[in-house]
Order: sequence, then structure tokens, then C-alpha cells
Amino acid sequence: MDDHCLNWDQAAVEAFRWKLKYFFMNPCEKYRARGRKPWKLTLQILKIAITTIQLVSFGLSNEMVVTFKEENLVSFKHIFLKGYSDRITDTYTVYTKDDVYDHILFIADQYMNLPNITVGNHAYDKNEGIYAPLSVCQDFYRNANISSENETFDIDTKIETECAKVYPGKPPAEDILEEFLKNLTLNFKRLRSVNINFTLKAINLQTIEHHELPDCYNFIVMITFDSRAHSGQIKINLKNDVDMYQCRDWSVKGIHIQYTLIFDCITTVVCLASLILCSRSIISGIQLQFECLHFFRTFLGKNVPWSDRMEFVNGWYILIIVSDTLTIVGTILKIAIQTKNLTSYDVCSFLLGTATLFTWVGVIRYLGYFRKYNILILTLRAAFPNVVRFCCCASMIYLGYCFCGWIVLGPYHEKFRTMNTVSECLFSLINGDDMFTTFKNMQQRSTLVWLFSRLYLYSFVTIFIYTVLSLFITVITDTYETIKKSQQSGVPESELHAFLADCKDLPNSGMFKQEDVSSPCLSCCSR
Repeated sequence: MDDHCLNWDQAAVEAFRWKLKYFFMNPCEKYRARGRKPWKLTLQILKIAITTIQLVSFGLSNEMVVTFKEENLVSFKHIFLKGYSDRITDTYTVYTKDDVYDHILFIADQYMNLPNITVGNHAYDKNEGIYAPLSVCQDFYRNANISSENETFDIDTKIETECAKVYPGKPPAEDILEEFLKNLTLNFKRLRSVNINFTLKAINLQTIEHHELPDCYNFIVMITFDSRAHSGQIKINLKNDVDMYQCRDWSVKGIHIQYTLIFDCITTVVCLASLILCSRSIISGIQLQFECLHFFRTFLGKNVPWSDRMEFVNGWYILIIVSDTLTIVGTILKIAIQTKNLTSYDVCSFLLGTATLFTWVGVIRYLGYFRKYNILILTLRAAFPNVVRFCCCASMIYLGYCFCGWIVLGPYHEKFRTMNTVSECLFSLINGDDMFTTFKNMQQRSTLVWLFSRLYLYSFVTIFIYTVLSLFITVITDTYETIKKSQQSGVPESELHAFLADCKDLPNSGMFKQEDVSSPCLSCCSR
């Protein structure tokens, strides 16, 4: 190789080093190096502001929807459950046959006289001009000969269902209910449950105060008298399913939703621009990655490890792309909801909420340009694989305690009745929450189980609070110390960082003005 080619070789290395260093600069350094305006940074700041405003606006709207559903559920309990009070925190129950008939008759009577009772705008559902009925269905065993006195029973477990219906209509309510009672006979020996179902309509007018169009609702009310245990008490539970739909004919004056729609359109345009710019940066990074791989093999005779190759794929851009995609789809759904073409509040909340979360997490990327904040980000990134492996090992012990507590302590402690409550209880214990109550509420009906519960809880607290949690913190602090020492010593972490460290030129030195300098050199040395 002649001296001319050697000079080209050295020039290619320096030029490519400048190119790589420019790629890894932050937006402010790129502006000083080439006068490149930080469009993505400006766009992200603007996007954070408008997506947060959009989320708050939709959150207030969604809050009204949720509040309206919950208030209607409470209203239905007060209207249809005899003697119901908000102070009732335990299960609502009845104990005698007369009470069961009284409560069923009370529900039917309230339903028949609902227009004269309710203070809301509740109305009956209609089907082909006929009011929807109240349906009372009893589920019972086909055959059940039970004698507790003789300790014998003969049960056919096949379930049969009988129903009676009450239609609101012109005849007096007393006559209708009298006819209804004739058709209602409960066989308490075979009875499993009584299910009362009816549908009511309502309109949420509160949205008008927030310059939004009202929503129409169908409340499918289900009242269950649960007698499966045959324990001498029948549990009564009222719940409702809500079906939102577009009102047929509406006319509201003084509401201007076009301003909100214009704002949503601006949000979509900003997120689309951010999506395009970040996608272009990802593509440029991948192209430069392959160029760097070829360059290292040609000029330096080295391979670029995967850890260095992944430096070119900016994970923050991927997070922003996901956030932008979720925001765009969520905004389109929000526009459809506001124009009353859709009622998918839950899906829209998931999309906009997750997108805003990712947007705010993406702010950490720009804090990483400052040295004091960057060490935190580097620690989190470096400790993540070790933390995941550590959590996988600790979860095996945790699941073992969950299964053991569920099967052994479940019958004696309400916090261990289901796997879900067991997991929540143990996680609370790890954080030192509600510890005394967990110990105190253990029933002492069995001495063996009580002693086991003490050994179980003391060992769990000892293992997870004093051992596992301490080791978890140690994993992160060790990573922090390693990165801190590495930054103080100034030793490059990899081949790529070592290659970039040889470039001492500052961003405003003028050496980063060239856009593409490697191609002539590669062609020279390939001859």
C-alpha cells in the first residue's frame, strides 16, 4: 500500500470517527457542530404538553362516566333492596322464607312504580313498543330429598329453571303483582338461587356542563338471591352491566365541541410528525450500524460486538414511536367518542394513559444529557438484567409461600382466602404494611394451624425483608458503584467507546461539517 493510500486510510478513520461522534451527540451539541436545529427535542416538549392536556381533558370526561355508573348502582340498591343502608358493609342477607318473598315482592313493586319513585331520569326499556319485563327466575335441583334428621339425602344435580315475568302496563300495579305472586312458588329444599333481571334507561346530563354531548345508557340490573350453601341464610347481591350507546335524536344548544376536536387533530399531527422523525432516526442508526461493522472489519480488522451494535438502535426512539402510535389511535377513538359514534371509554383510556406514561418516561432521555442524571439512567439500564434474574429466583420462593398460605391458612384468615388476596397480603408484608393486623386476625380455632401461621409469617418476614430485599438493594448499589468508578476513571467501556474517545474535537471545532466522508477512502483501500 503506497503513502497516498495510507494517507487516505488515516483520513478515512478520522472522518468516520467524527461521523460516529456526531451521531452520538445530544441535540445541543449537534446544533453547535452543524447548526442543526433540535426539531425532535422541540417536538417532544410540545408533545408532552399537548398530550398531558388531552389526557386531563379525557380523564375528566371519563371520571363523569364512571361516577354516573357508580351513583346509579348505589341508587338501584337503595330503590330495589328493602332496608338497604350505605352503612351495610357485610353481605346483605335474609334468613326466613317470608323475608325472601317480601324482598322479591318489594323489588317487583318498586319496578312497577319506578316512574313515580325515582328522582333521576330512569325509564323502562322498550322492545317493539312494549316495556321490557322484570324477570324472576329460580334455579333448583331437579330432585332433592334431604333429611337432616335422618342424615340422608338423594339429589339429582341437574339444574332446572323456572321464570315468571312482570310487565309494566295499564292495569293497576296491585293486580299485576297479585297475578305475579300466584305464579311464584319457591322450593327452598331444592333452591340454588333466585335471579331477578330487568333493564332501565338513563341519560347522563352532567356532561353538558363540560361542553360535551350527553351519553345514553342501558343499565342491565341483576339481583341474585344465593342459596347454594343452604346454610340458613340467603345472600342478596345487586350488580349491573352498563351498555352505552348513541342517543337517537338530540339537540343541545350552547355546546361547542369543535374546539376540542381541533385540539385533538393538532395532537394527531404533532404525534405523527414525531413518529416520522423518530422512525427516520431509527433507520439512520441501523444504516450507520452496518456501515460501522463494515468499517471496523475493513480498516481495523475487528468485529463489532452485539453490545456495541445495539448502541446504534436508540431504545428511547422506539419508546417514543410506541407512544406516538398509541396516542394517534387513542385520539382517533377519543374523537369518535366525543362525536358519539363510539363508546369505548376503557380502550381509549388504556391507549391514552399508556401513551402519556411512555411520553413522560421518555423525558429521562433528555435528563441523561446531564452528567449527574446520566449516572442514574446508566445504573438502571445496567442493573436491569441482574434485577430480572434475581426476581425470577425470588419469585420461586414467593410463589411457594403463596400456595402454602392459601391452602393452609385460607380457612382461618380472610387475607388468605384466594390466591389473589394471598399475593397482595404477602407483598404488603414485604413493604411493612398491615403487619400487626395480619398476625392478629388469625383465628385460633386450631392450635396446630395457629402455631404453623406464626412459623409461616415469621419465616416469610425474615427471608424477604431481611434477606431478599437487602440483596435486591445490593444488586442495584453494586451496579451504581461500578458505573460511578468507571466514570471517574475515564476508562472506555467498550471498543466503540474507545474508538470515539480518541476524538478530542469539540462540537464547535468545525470538524463535523462533512456529511459523508467514508466512501472514497473505502474504494481506495479496496484496490
